[in-house]
Amino acid sequence: MFCFCVFLQLAALERQIFDFLGFQWAPILGNFLQIIVVILGLFGTIQFRPRYIVVYTVWTALWVTWNVFIICFYLEVGGLSKETDLMTFNISMHRSWWREHGPGCIRRVVRPSSPGILEDYSYVSVTGCIIDFQYLEVIHSAIQILLSLVGFVYACYVISIFMEEEDSYAYHELKERLWCGQKCHQAYPGGFLSSAVAQDNPTRHFMEKNVKLQFL
Repeated sequence: MFCFCVFLQLAALERQIFDFLGFQWAPILGNFLQIIVVILGLFGTIQFRPRYIVVYTVWTALWVTWNVFIICFYLEVGGLSKETDLMTFNISMHRSWWREHGPGCIRRVVRPSSPGILEDYSYVSVTGCIIDFQYLEVIHSAIQILLSLVGFVYACYVISIFMEEEDSYAYHELKERLWCGQKCHQAYPGGFLSSAVAQDNPTRHFMEKNVKLQFL
């Protein structure tokens, strides 16, 4: 689990860097939450805190949903358009960093010579890209979905192990208490231990009877 969480952190940090370079504020926020929750899940695994791992599993479902939305956004599914400012919260007109810096892309700054346009105005021409930027973003999101699904299954497995260990510990603790209770009953016939337990919790008294049968 530790190695897998480290790998998740590296994947999230790699994506965070390129989203910062492209000023993609919505993905930056999502990546930040992903990093925090992965650390929380790692802490829960090391410290045997199942609740923290449950938080990680819930967040994983939300993280998968977010990445599916990003895929739909860049593939323009369902009326979405990658040319909108949704990923920057409409704060700026920046686009994905991969749009101008993808594999094989040649970036040229062109200054128009048309009259009436400010001299400091320019636009960027990008040619020769081996793969379009939207597909690079889709690949990143697909990798995150795959890693999240693996992490979800692994987290459920770790939670089940922790629950089994807790049940086993509680069972052995109950057996030790019954053993002590039998010793006390032999020393003090008509002792108060079993009657107090039965009055306090009938279900627990029933469990104690079953364990007593195993001692016979």
